[in-house]
Amino acid sequence: MSAGAGDVVVAVAQTAPGDDPARNRRTIEVLAEEASRRGARVVVFPEYSSFFSAELGPAYLEAAEPVDGPFVQHLRRLADRLDVVLVAGLVAVSSDPSRFENLLVAVAPGRGVVATYSKQHLYDAFGGQESRWIVPGPLAVAATFESDGLVFGLQTCYDLRFPEVTRTLVDAGADVVLMPAEWVRGPLKQHHWTTLVTARALENTIYVAAADHAPPVGVGCSTIVDPTGVALASVGDEVDALALARVSAARIADVRRTNPSLALRRYDVVPRPLDDGTSTGSGSDRE
Repeated sequence: MSAGAGDVVVAVAQTAPGDDPARNRRTIEVLAEEASRRGARVVVFPEYSSFFSAELGPAYLEAAEPVDGPFVQHLRRLADRLDVVLVAGLVAVSSDPSRFENLLVAVAPGRGVVATYSKQHLYDAFGGQESRWIVPGPLAVAATFESDGLVFGLQTCYDLRFPEVTRTLVDAGADVVLMPAEWVRGPLKQHHWTTLVTARALENTIYVAAADHAPPVGVGCSTIVDPTGVALASVGDEVDALALARVSAARIADVRRTNPSLALRRYDVVPRPLDDGTSTGSGSDRE
């Protein structure tokens, strides 16, 4: 798949990360190589790509790495070799020894780490309590980077339920929002996932590229949605699979001429930080 002038081919990779970091890195390498062969310039991997276990707990603290640790070093070498941007979820060391940081890292060829994003909305819902083990990200400047003439924004999983996150990225200039996730299965959860991914693209007239864990843990259905809410490419329940689509600044401009909803809106996004980043949820299920 080749891209024309002003276009970028984006790939979402649907994987099943586990508790073996070396194996996770090998999976990323194989899929990144395939995506590159198929013309991708940006490849998005799921949340918790560096390490995943079914239960949040001490194992995550033991597996946490610094941003210049083995996982990101591997991404940097791979990005340089393949000449692609790689985005993936890192279990990262935090300033709190009892909790880790749920971090997205974007690595570009020849530039190294070009953006990071720490998950702002922790999954204290549907019986889960991520705040027990994860430090919430700061309400800071939107995490964006530029590649091939387009601006890409970063957000994570449960952030999808909060449209203000995506709108903040769009206000910062994002043309494409990249959304690594571990959207866990459950009643109506696949419906929630596909509906909300589509809504974030449609209401902001942008592209959304969302990469989830494969079943049986995640719902799968990794997808790339265009500014009119049309799914351009999707993966079903496959493990270690790719979906690729061409994203285009010209297409965004055309859609916004017909549907100028961003220009017509009458509200801004105002941050509302929590007192301590925790809530009253309990349990271990996540999304």
